[in-house]
Amino acid sequence: MIVPGAASWARSSCEMSSLDYLSQGSLQDNLRDAAKEPERAQEHCLPPFAGGQHFFEYLLVVSLKKKGSGADYEPTITYQFPKRENLLRGQQEEEERLLGAIPLFCFPDGNEWAPLTEYPRETFSFVLTNVDGSRKIGYCRRLLPAGRGPRLPKVYCIISCIGCFGLFSKILDEVEKRHQISMAVIYPFMQGLREAAFPAPGKTVTLKSFIPDSGTEFISLTRPLDSHLEHVDFSSLLRCLRFEQILQIFASAVLERRIIFLAEGLSTLSQCIHAAAALLYPFSWAHTYIPVVPERLLDTVCCPTPFMVGVQMRFQQQVMDSPMEEVLLVNLCEGTFLMSVGDEKDILPPKLQDDILDSLGQGTNEPQTSEQLNEHVSGPFVQFFVKTVGHYASYIKREANGQGHFQERAFYKALTSKANRRFVKKFVKTQLFSLFIQEAEKSRNPPAGYFQQKILEYEEQKKQKKSREKTVK
Repeated sequence: MIVPGAASWARSSCEMSSLDYLSQGSLQDNLRDAAKEPERAQEHCLPPFAGGQHFFEYLLVVSLKKKGSGADYEPTITYQFPKRENLLRGQQEEEERLLGAIPLFCFPDGNEWAPLTEYPRETFSFVLTNVDGSRKIGYCRRLLPAGRGPRLPKVYCIISCIGCFGLFSKILDEVEKRHQISMAVIYPFMQGLREAAFPAPGKTVTLKSFIPDSGTEFISLTRPLDSHLEHVDFSSLLRCLRFEQILQIFASAVLERRIIFLAEGLSTLSQCIHAAAALLYPFSWAHTYIPVVPERLLDTVCCPTPFMVGVQMRFQQQVMDSPMEEVLLVNLCEGTFLMSVGDEKDILPPKLQDDILDSLGQGTNEPQTSEQLNEHVSGPFVQFFVKTVGHYASYIKREANGQGHFQERAFYKALTSKANRRFVKKFVKTQLFSLFIQEAEKSRNPPAGYFQQKILEYEEQKKQKKSREKTVK
């Protein structure tokens, strides 16, 4: 059963799909009930993929079909590749739930549309999370179909288990190029993509594709070598907000508060909310997570448990009028906070806040590639976690069978800075940290990833500093 976003409230209380929510009573009542239930461990952030698996599960076209004689249209799947056959009953039910939920997220704006002669294309994404914690990502390109006169937009949607937004944006470029010729030209390209293995970090897969009047084309799809940021682009977040505001959003997310982003464009909402969640690396947002909330699910903002959601600006008044508990409401169009708790500037240790801002401010006027920009923005936040909790592995005591037990009190008392200690005493109580440390307790050795690499570099720097100080004395 599929639920929208990384919605732990949906799974802990009433394990149903987004469409079930629409048909079975008040979503607000379901949300309140969920707050009384213990939350289950779950990750939002997209884990790195080694490569070798399929690129995607489905390519779908979602179109608007008129409902009756009014101005309402209903989003409907009008093309599906591949068509699945001979599915077991359970698999068929699962597919029906998945395909039933997708149109709502391709057209989250509501059902009132009118044919258009111009429409700026939009690229955005959504996340659907199953009750077992597995998740599928929908990569969408919304545009006007080829033709003359007023017409309705349609959405090309690729469903995949893989988080790699840059790569899938390039694939959607190729789909769009072919859609201008004929749907028949899309099929062989997607068939070739489906047969290709997803490349490992730093590797390239090359596809051969024939286009009428252009001949055979070779399309190269390359994954970045450092895969921990391949699912994010920080440029939209930097265009919309100042560094100080991004830091306050980060602080709110670290303490698992309720955060709402407002913007008009689906692309802006999607990119900014993914970027905000990515700042938490190596930790994973484990609560309600909906990059673009469909109109019929706006009651989500009344949820008393943590959430990170995006809402289109046209629904601003509905959101403002909703009975919300303490929330950070971010207007991405104006670069302002419309609502806040008030203590966002005081959550993080002052010295470490200054370190982050200093690092972010360096070299910002120099031209950077997307990968360089991502590293420039993410790096100071990773360093923040290195300095505050990077010593975690030393405080996991292991039994003979290898099972570890985290020594929480000794862990935060090891910090010499009082400000850092005060922050960490709060942070260790979050689900962000709990999920991370549970995985660490199971593993005999720290994972050999980017975070561990930064921890080792930081420890080496501290050793060298001590050695220099001894030499001076």
